[in-house]
Amino acid sequence: MDHVAVLLLELGLLFLGLSVLGILARRLGLSSVPFVLVAALALGEGGLVPMTATQPFIEVAAEIGMVLLLLALGLEFSADELFTSLRHHGPSGLVDLLLNAPPGLVAGLLLGLPWEGALALAGVTWISSSGIVARLLGDLGRLANRETPAVLSVLVLEDLAMALFLPLLVVTLAGGGPMAAVGGIALAGAVLVLALLAAQRQGHRLGRLMGSDDDEQLLLRLVGLALLVAGLAQAVGVSAAVGAFLVGLALPASFAERARSVLGPLRDLFAATFFVAFGLSTDPAALLPVLPAVLVLALVTAATKVATGWFAARRDGVAAPGRLRAGTVLVARGEFSVVIAGLAVAAGIPGLGPLATGYVLVLAVAGPVLTRLVESRARADGLRRDRR
Repeated sequence: MDHVAVLLLELGLLFLGLSVLGILARRLGLSSVPFVLVAALALGEGGLVPMTATQPFIEVAAEIGMVLLLLALGLEFSADELFTSLRHHGPSGLVDLLLNAPPGLVAGLLLGLPWEGALALAGVTWISSSGIVARLLGDLGRLANRETPAVLSVLVLEDLAMALFLPLLVVTLAGGGPMAAVGGIALAGAVLVLALLAAQRQGHRLGRLMGSDDDEQLLLRLVGLALLVAGLAQAVGVSAAVGAFLVGLALPASFAERARSVLGPLRDLFAATFFVAFGLSTDPAALLPVLPAVLVLALVTAATKVATGWFAARRDGVAAPGRLRAGTVLVARGEFSVVIAGLAVAAGIPGLGPLATGYVLVLAVAGPVLTRLVESRARADGLRRDRR
């Protein structure tokens, strides 16, 4: 059969399959990330139905998907929100780092990963899934709860920290020494500070330049700028993901809301291909040997995330039930963990792909389930008190 025909047939079946998985995930009240990863495992090397014609397209689309994911993440926050979070919840961010990164680092070393792979695994276990958490808060009607600002502050600080962690990881994976790593962090830190200051003082001007009444023009300008900055960031060793995140961060809140709505469908499409690409790179047969380690690591870091949320909510004076809700909603790992693992896998770190895939699969499902169980129990307790 003609190569183009095979390509179109494979892509058509892939996107239709992703649509079915998305519907299933929504009905179960879960994120679509674990479903997409499982489907990709079945399609990749060692899977049931290998995909060959679409491989080059998926690889390119995955890079665009990572850029759009980080661009959309930057659009969620303003510079003022970041400065406020740093002032009030800096200690919460430090506790988050100290509780959740070391388990991944230690596990990586114990499992025989090179230290660069252990560093990547520390990032995988450290950061919660902003997308899954945001959706859970909306679905459960908890956006106005007292503990929610603490949860969002932890997420903001994690995303901000990733702007420094990713350049460190990229330099490390490239074989750079300690001085190169320090230089990468310094450069990323300087760029981040400049971007925050520019967003705070000149963001409205950038918003006017980017703005348009025509959705097509707005989307072309937004994606074009994000890809351009991401490419420049990658060229100087800062990481394309950080560049895209800073573009979203630099845009004013008045523009960001409309930009999110216009960008949403395109981001979701390319983000799905990003998760597919990561799943395709993992051999399903390699998951079984690491399953015990995955389950232990998931259990430990679920507990440390609950402790993180508890600490952050306590700083805001939230009562014990709210602290528990804050902790459980942070348990889910997802898109950013896959981004970090994807960088390491692309750099040729052996063994990290199956470990990270299994870990994200477990916590992307267990996090929402645990959150909903806590919510159901709280409502049941409230009903019992009302009856008394």
